[in-house]
Amino acid sequence: MDVNGEVAEGFEPVREAFARNFEALGDRGAAVAVYRDGRKVVDLWGGTKDVDGTAPWERGTAQIVRSATKGVVAAALLLLHQRGELDLDAPVGAYWPEYKTAGKERTLVRHVLAHRAGVPVLDRPLTPAEAADPDLGAAAVAAQAPVWEPGTDHGYHAQTYSWLTGELVRRITGRPVGEWIADEIARPAGADLWLGLPAAERGRAGRVGQTEAPAQKGALRTRPKPAVIAAYADPASLTRRAFAAITPPPDENDAAYRAAALPASNGVATAEGLARFYASLIGDVEGGVRLLRPETVRLARGEQSAGPDRVLVVNTRFGLGPMLHGPASPLLSPDAFGHPGRGGALGLADPESGIAFGYVTNGFRTSVTADPRAQALLRALRTATATTP
Repeated sequence: MDVNGEVAEGFEPVREAFARNFEALGDRGAAVAVYRDGRKVVDLWGGTKDVDGTAPWERGTAQIVRSATKGVVAAALLLLHQRGELDLDAPVGAYWPEYKTAGKERTLVRHVLAHRAGVPVLDRPLTPAEAADPDLGAAAVAAQAPVWEPGTDHGYHAQTYSWLTGELVRRITGRPVGEWIADEIARPAGADLWLGLPAAERGRAGRVGQTEAPAQKGALRTRPKPAVIAAYADPASLTRRAFAAITPPPDENDAAYRAAALPASNGVATAEGLARFYASLIGDVEGGVRLLRPETVRLARGEQSAGPDRVLVVNTRFGLGPMLHGPASPLLSPDAFGHPGRGGALGLADPESGIAFGYVTNGFRTSVTADPRAQALLRALRTATATTP
């Protein structure tokens, strides 16, 4: 496998790990980028643009990053808070009056960000076409009764996070969430990421698909805990219902789906764009701007939810939007924050080391919070940062 791109001196372990991902872990097409103190030190890509194709991945190839998009929309709400336009301790209904129903009257904005709102499911799932309509999505989640008292517990809002966060941005700014993120986050940061892929950028995005990890001789096969297996197998479980809030599953290669703005699941980004976005959250970036002040970053990474996740059935940790480091979702260090995309993508920032990281792939796996390919790159990056001044 030819690996293209550059690494700064001392970051060669990341190149080696990236190449091994193709050789040993079956990556079809992927890219990884790293910033350190606002300067790009890793920019690598390889394989094919499409999971089922032969055209090569090129500099600037983008992919759908699924739930890694959640980190972007969380930053949008934090930025609105930083500007004084959003009170994290206000009821959601203060901005969105229709939400004050069915036991959700005391739901706070911070509950939404930290997966404590109690509405990870919809009693009537939306079709992909309905889900793409922000009015229908917002109305559905506003009418939904919570499955636990908001603020008292946490569980991953896999799909409903789209309408909860997107509608808050729209109510506060008067603008569609994808448009606001393009103008206030992606463009100022100089980051190639989109929530609602423009027609002009469609040619850059590859086809994605489910792939199987190759069998490795002598490797121990790890299996999820029985409770996790049971939760994903049971159609009545919160786990299955949360991921099935859009039913049937959308075609992630469909142009109409990619053009929709679903902040929980369908952002499109390059690895460089994802890393650059996170670099802009924690510091000045060459050719871009810093988006969040240090005090806002500290707020974002302050633990809001921790312990057994009622949806994912593993222990998870969340700040005000981002996932935090833990056994179920290991990040670069205990100080890091970010968000994975189910089956592959990962973006994160580590304020203490000044590192920002982005990994995207066109081959999705069954992992939810800790893909082995991204984890292999993080292990190599820890080695590099430990030895590189």
